[in-house]
Amino acid sequence: MGIFDFLKGEFIDVIHWVDDTRDTMVWRFEREGHEIKYGAKLTVREGQAAVFVHEGQLADVFTPGLYMLETNNMPVMTTLQHWDHAFQSPFKSEIYFVDTTRFSDLKWGTKNPIICRDPEFGPVRLRAFGTYTIRVSEPARFLTEIVGTDGEFTMDEISYQIRNIIVQEFSRVIAGSGIPVLDMAANTADLGKLVAAEISGTLAEYGLSMPELYIENISLPPAVEEAMDKRTQMGVLGDLGRYTQFSAAEAMTAAAKTPNSGMGGGMGMGMGMAMAQQMGQALQGGAASQAAGQQSGPWGARPEPAAPQRPAPAAPPPPPVEHVWHIAVDGQTSGPFSKARMGRMAQDGTLTRGTHVWTPGQDGWKRAGEVMELAQLFTILPPPPPPPPPAG
Repeated sequence: MGIFDFLKGEFIDVIHWVDDTRDTMVWRFEREGHEIKYGAKLTVREGQAAVFVHEGQLADVFTPGLYMLETNNMPVMTTLQHWDHAFQSPFKSEIYFVDTTRFSDLKWGTKNPIICRDPEFGPVRLRAFGTYTIRVSEPARFLTEIVGTDGEFTMDEISYQIRNIIVQEFSRVIAGSGIPVLDMAANTADLGKLVAAEISGTLAEYGLSMPELYIENISLPPAVEEAMDKRTQMGVLGDLGRYTQFSAAEAMTAAAKTPNSGMGGGMGMGMGMAMAQQMGQALQGGAASQAAGQQSGPWGARPEPAAPQRPAPAAPPPPPVEHVWHIAVDGQTSGPFSKARMGRMAQDGTLTRGTHVWTPGQDGWKRAGEVMELAQLFTILPPPPPPPPPAG
């Protein structure tokens, strides 16, 4: 060390840390030979903590404030060194600054699907992802358990381990929650708080805490989502026969508007021929009527006009779709049951107005008395028989 460096080290008596990296959790104050001048000023800003390590042992921890490094401010180090109040010489120690603010917008997600049992769909595979925040709650414990002698410890060095802890606890919580897949979107806030609470015990051993955990999305495999979309479309469309006719008409119209396609030209030609045939039939009918009038002459009796042709009767609509029903009692589902079976269950009391029922196309579970199709089963029940006659 040169004379200039030596003098610079002797006159620098302000120890502080200004962080502009936004991801550094721990930074060690570097000093030649770790020599700290007695009586130096230590500045600890808000959101920081300073930890002294003397000869490999954890010494004093300083919270935000301005300190004079003297024996009365360093009780642990004074005890370790057996200093008296007349001590004035420099001492050698390591000073670690710990960032105690929140590290936010950290990502987590399930690497592999989570298999759980859904009360409606059975075994399903789920994926989830979100964000979380982390902060150092106990600087001394965090330094001894995680950082060690690392001179600059960043969030990236521990984020992978924290993500593993989150995924493990999330898998356990989601598998034992019993919440249906269709209702999970409405309970992500509660699930996030529950997972954060379960993780807090493990993080406390590292000197960390998790103030917030957010679940942004819980998704099913693409094949299952596609099947659910198709079932939703069927419920929205209602009459599939009319929808099929409408789709065919729309396809013919779109194809006819494409002049360069063989399909469009063929359809246009077919539609033109059909229209020409209809016009030809109308012209033939008019010509025949005119010829009949000319043959009758001015004095002859005119033939009676032909009776108007009645339009062909319209085809009957498709028969109504027979619904099948599922029943949920005490968290267990059963079914499907036909409407006739539901009627027998209403008679023997197995099905009541308050029983939860569901059928494909229905928006969630509803009580049987709220479904018009099933409410009729309770209004047409036969009256109970009179009491039996007395014996003898």
